[in-house]
Formats: sequence, C-alpha cells, structure tokens
Amino acid sequence: MINRIIGLTAAATLVLASHSLFAQQAGLGAPVETKEPNSNYKSAFAGQTRVGSVKTKAGYEGKVLTEALKSPWGITSLPDGRLLITEKAGTMRIATPEGKLSETITGLPAVNSAGQGGLLGVRVDPAFEKTRMVYWVFAEPSDNGNLTAVAKGKLSADEKKIENPTVIYRATPAYKGTLHYGGRILFDKQGNLIISTGERSDKVTRPQAQSLNSGLGKVIRITTDGKPVSGNPFIGKDGARPELYSYGHRNVQGLALHPVTGDLWENEFGPRGGDELNRVEPGKNYGWPTITYGIEYSGQKVGEAIQQQAGLEQPVYYWDPSVSPSGMTFYTGDQMPEWKNNLFIGTLSGMHIARLIIENNRVVAEERLLTEDYQRFRDITQGKDGALYTVTDQGRLYRIAKK
Repeated sequence: MINRIIGLTAAATLVLASHSLFAQQAGLGAPVETKEPNSNYKSAFAGQTRVGSVKTKAGYEGKVLTEALKSPWGITSLPDGRLLITEKAGTMRIATPEGKLSETITGLPAVNSAGQGGLLGVRVDPAFEKTRMVYWVFAEPSDNGNLTAVAKGKLSADEKKIENPTVIYRATPAYKGTLHYGGRILFDKQGNLIISTGERSDKVTRPQAQSLNSGLGKVIRITTDGKPVSGNPFIGKDGARPELYSYGHRNVQGLALHPVTGDLWENEFGPRGGDELNRVEPGKNYGWPTITYGIEYSGQKVGEAIQQQAGLEQPVYYWDPSVSPSGMTFYTGDQMPEWKNNLFIGTLSGMHIARLIIENNRVVAEERLLTEDYQRFRDITQGKDGALYTVTDQGRLYRIAKK
C-alpha cells in the first residue's frame, strides 16, 4: 500500500487507503485501480468505487480473430452463431466465429461519422430466422444538426444489403455537434426496444438531460415501430415525452439485462472521472449534470460539485480516473462457470475488459482482462458457443474463451 500512494495528495491518499481497507476486510485483493483519483470526493457508501480485486482461476485466452474491421462499433450474435458487426462509417459486416469476414453490407441511411458519430449499436429481431429484421442506432445528419436515430431493415437473402431501411425514432432536438450520441440498443423481454442517447456533451445541451421534454441524455423504450411502450413511466404526464424510461444520463455506452433478475443495467461516461454503472429503474433521475463524481476536463468542478442529493439516484459503482466504459454484457455461458452472471464491460481509455462480480445489486469485486493489448474495447457480446466476442476501435475482433 505504501508504495502505491507515494506522491499522492493527502486527501487522495486517504481515499485510496479507505478503499484498500474495505477490500482487505472483504477478503479480496487490492483494487485494480492504482492511479490517483481526479478528485477527493467522498463516495456515498463503501464499495461504490475501487472494490477489491479477483483473478479468474480457470485458464482463458483472448484470441485475435481478425484485424481487418474498420472502426467497428456494435456487435451482436446471429442465430447461426455468426456475428453481425457495425462499422462506424456506415456499413455492417458478418463474421464467423473463426474470424472470416463477409463483404460489406450496404443500403443503410447516411450517417455523420465525424467525432463520436457514425453507425452505432445493433441488434437483430428475436425472431430473426423468420423476419431477417435488423435494428440499429446511428448519428443522423440533418439541416438543423445531428441526432441519435433508430432504424430497422431486412437483411437480404444474399446478405449484401439492408432492404427497406426505415427510421423509426429520432431523439430530438438535433444539435450541431459530433459528440455524445449514446447509441446502444437492446431488446427487452417483451420484445420492445431500449435505446440510449447522450446529452451531446456541450454545456449548452447538458441541461436537456434533466428535461422531460427532450430526447437527449435519456434511456428510451419504444416498440419496434418506434412508438412509446404502454406502461412507460411518463405517459400522460404534462410536458414529458412518453417514450422516456429514465433520465439524467450523460452518454450511455452500455446496456444489458441481468440474466437472473431481469433488471436493466447501464454504464455511462463521466467527464474527467465519474464513469458510472447504474441499475436503471423506470422514471428515475440519474443526476447528470446536477450530481457527478467527475470534474471538467479543464480540472474545474462541475457546477456546484455535488455528489449526493435527495431525489437523484446514486451510481451502483463509479470509476475515477475514467476508464471510458462502453459496450457490456452479462455472461451466461457454460465455458467459464466462475464467470456466471458476471458483467463484462469493454473500456476505451482503460484499454481492458472489466469483469465485475455483482451481488445484491452491488459490485463486490473487479478484474481487468486483456490489459496488455492496448486496444480500445468498443463492444462485447456472448456468442452462441458460450465464448465472449469483443471488437476494438483499432479493427480487431477477439474471442475470449477457455483455453
């Protein structure tokens, strides 16, 4: 412990020491994060950040299947075991579990791929074998700026194009910026779509994360036709959009349903520090930009620098400094029994796969995988074979499985 805290500020030393003590008391290893935090903010409860570490006991490997993808962003499994992957510039590819890539799939609406935009998250219809329908999120250009949009279309029989692409939802208002689109998509257990949006980053748009009459900084729940789902929490409320499911989000980059409880979990970027993992409940306010454990990139405090406030949800877990959490999935396979129901998150600036053990809606242990590869892990999914598959900004597709 002494070697790890040399050179830190006194306040940061106390923060690190308290979290290491918590880990030791729980019988875990030292926290995986050893860098100085950006702030000395006090967490709301023990184990909200820097929990103790674990190490996978069984042998596993992360095998690079291909490096020929072009800025892949989203990945999902097809019923036959292959993988459907989006590429940022506006095309899709299909990959076999061995890494063989198809030709590019075209026919999608134009995207604005500048900055953090482009072709983003993707899912296939639960009845894909019959419908061949694909659903995706993208940064859509317009005369008024760019926005997060959701579309659907049919994958042609020859798998070369998307037929009859149709935009079913737009998270308005549009904004002339190229950051924080959110962009993840998920089917819930009733066959509806759950979509994440960002608040578009700039200070002028941040307050819209708190507005119920804006599509920015939200988790959205819609039907496959783009309509609000009956039972959404804000239906019938004056001044509120009926498609909203939760609000007060910054830039949600990961969505996943817990395989046992069915609860919706999400992760989102903080600014400089304060990346969050949240368990999403309908109608709840997750605080941005009113509360945060991060600071501005300039080093200044965010607003009044509040971390806890009544009526605003606390993150289940947060990271400081940032790891930039992106796509995530719960593991349900049989290849690695000790990973059962653990959450796996690709990280961008962190350049690793985070494995989180969750018990009673709390993170109790953390592990970092593939730390030596120096890749920006953009998305991760479980394949039909029980392995994990992940893509990186640098164009790699990995298979993570038992040796």
